Amino acid sequence: MEDILKEMVEAGVHYGHQTKRWNPQMKKYLLRAQGGIHLIDLEKTRTSLDAASSFLSDLSSKGKKILFVGCKQQAQDAVKEAAEAAGHYYVNYRWLGGMLTNLPTIRKSVERLKYLETIEKQPEFKSMSKKELSALKREEVKLRRNLDGVREMEKAPDAMVVVDVTKESIAVAEATRLKIPVVGIVDTNGDPNKIQFPVPGNDDSIRSVRILLQNLVDGIVLAKKA
Repeated sequence: MEDILKEMVEAGVHYGHQTKRWNPQMKKYLLRAQGGIHLIDLEKTRTSLDAASSFLSDLSSKGKKILFVGCKQQAQDAVKEAAEAAGHYYVNYRWLGGMLTNLPTIRKSVERLKYLETIEKQPEFKSMSKKELSALKREEVKLRRNLDGVREMEKAPDAMVVVDVTKESIAVAEATRLKIPVVGIVDTNGDPNKIQFPVPGNDDSIRSVRILLQNLVDGIVLAKKA
């Protein structure tokens, strides 16, 4: 356990935003202010991580599906790696409105992506101009970027893991509307009350995001092997 605390300190998980940018709802997770920056109580982060990890592990062991979401640059790679390691879905480029609440439309876009990926095998391919094919290639790239991590998601996930609940407020709102529980990394400017499993931590550092996601994923992977 002490190793986790040490790793979190080294990764800067405890560094929050400037004190003037804080959300008072985060007060119970804060240690103190230092140099105009709020510091997060890592003991509470660890406790929150344990609760969130147990919840996700239990879900995964029952064959339930989890959607990882994080589209800010600092989170994109870590979100994809975490989801793939755990064998679940992810959105790491752009959250499309209705990703959960209008899933049939998203599924149509996935089918369109699959069609574009096999365009060379389609009967109409030979009659298409270079200009048409170039436009279709651009469409394919855009769709893959947005939908690659959810191409197998036929129905709404059973839980969501979100990096930066403030930035991903639309995703959180859709999950809330559908009563999908959310595990979220919440920085000092976020509102922990909007989600079921808040994990207080720095969501602006690549190292911080990576270590928090890794701790969540480790439990999922172990549960799958059990």
